[in-house]
Amino acid sequence: MADPKHILMVPIDKKVEALRMASGLTLLDDPVAIATWGDLPEGPETDEQIEALDFADVPITRLGHDVDMLASQILNSDVVFFV
Repeated sequence: MADPKHILMVPIDKKVEALRMASGLTLLDDPVAIATWGDLPEGPETDEQIEALDFADVPITRLGHDVDMLASQILNSDVVFFV
């Protein structure tokens, strides 16, 4: 079996869609993390995705606009998606 890939999802423009994609990536059995750039939108769609991610133990780091923290997370990941 191949070594697990560390996947980072960075929601930028389509934030709810990025959360939905991250939920789907948990099916790969690879570690998934989320680093939000800016704020997440409020509403039931976001709440639903955050609940699913919480159930799957996917960590969500709220970066604000901290470029150094984002760079660190990118360097520690094997695959990065900006959505």
